[in-house]
Amino acid sequence: MPFLPVGGQAVIEGVMMRAPSKIAVVVRRPDGARAVLERPFRSITLRVRALGLPVIRGAVSLFETMYVGITALNFSADEAAQDATARPAGTGGGSSTLFGALQGLTLVLSLGVGVLVFVVLPARAAPLLQHALALEGRVAFGLIDGALRLIVFVAYLMLLALWKDMARVLGFHGAEHKAIHAIEAGVPLTPENVQRFSRFHPRCGTTFLFIVVVISIVLFTAIGRPTGLGQHLLRVACMPLIAGIAFEFIRLSGRYYDVPLVRALTWPGMQFQRLTTREPDLEMCAVAIASLERVLDDPTVVRLRAAGGRPDVSFVQ
Repeated sequence: MPFLPVGGQAVIEGVMMRAPSKIAVVVRRPDGARAVLERPFRSITLRVRALGLPVIRGAVSLFETMYVGITALNFSADEAAQDATARPAGTGGGSSTLFGALQGLTLVLSLGVGVLVFVVLPARAAPLLQHALALEGRVAFGLIDGALRLIVFVAYLMLLALWKDMARVLGFHGAEHKAIHAIEAGVPLTPENVQRFSRFHPRCGTTFLFIVVVISIVLFTAIGRPTGLGQHLLRVACMPLIAGIAFEFIRLSGRYYDVPLVRALTWPGMQFQRLTTREPDLEMCAVAIASLERVLDDPTVVRLRAAGGRPDVSFVQ
């Protein structure tokens, strides 16, 4: 069975799954009932030829993934906090213009904070550390700048791992990975079968972020130390390019993970998933299965499962 064009995301007490034409979110409510949100969703990269070109599609998909992820998180937060009698399942998430605007604002703020913490602050701190270490040159600056960015990335993941309230979300993240492994392996989707698989997956967003850090070290070293606002903006402008290259790497690694060289290249990034996933229980696996089953009728997924061929598209999870 090939790597299928199905990706996912852990949410509060649940899992979101996404196929080329639809998304589904299944959330476990406090009383044990399950709330469901299903929506059609077709990426603009599949509708506009120019946006589907390599590298470009990765940058576009990043914004789409963030927007869909915020939608799923908002729905899960709303549903997980109320009784099953509050309203019918699947009515959460909101669809008003105001709600859409708030989602857009959240996306913009998230990107702004990410750029500040991972791009601007390391570039401002690196010269001070470079001077303290008595190191000179573009390469030295690039390595220090990159090391600081990697430290921030690891610190962020460690804080998530140590946050007690995140433990169940990380468990659902592991269940999401296991469920996708199971469908790719062609085994029946039962909680016991899903539980047997690894909680690490080569297309995980954690690995994607690690690749982004690595690529940024190379590209920012080539650009050199920013000395003014214009050069800082140039670095920011390079982030879609970096994300696009990382997306292509993750996409190829998912398709050719059986190749030893690919396994070796993805191994470092997959180790960070030890911080962003936990071993799930059977109920978490059942929720992940319920979400996954709701997107398996996607025409592309049906065709690929029947043919056993390689997918034309794949998602970062």
